[in-house]
Amino acid sequence: MSTVSRSTEKFGQKPNSNSRAMKPIPKEIKATDGNISIVWSDGQASTYSGRQLRLACRCAACVDEWTHQVMIQPERIPAVVKPEKIDVVGNYALHFTWSDGHNTGIYSYDYLRSL
Repeated sequence: MSTVSRSTEKFGQKPNSNSRAMKPIPKEIKATDGNISIVWSDGQASTYSGRQLRLACRCAACVDEWTHQVMIQPERIPAVVKPEKIDVVGNYALHFTWSDGHNTGIYSYDYLRSL
């Protein structure tokens, strides 16, 4: 069993009296047994299967930039896909390196929350 765990506290948005309400951001990210769990700054908890997120990738290799046609062939994605690495991208997204070798997708926080 491999576990990837990451706290995003140091990357968190700081409240600003001049700004509108902040969008939720991950406070804690854990990957265990092919599942990714995120605790958001507003207290909501989300759990995704690695395969679910891998199939939801919207990078240019997975979705045609011009036609928006999904290029992923689900039958070619392993039943169990695990994140080998999770990186915070700026203050708006996560980047996963997947056990199937795919590593070009960026998942915005808004997109993750919509899944």
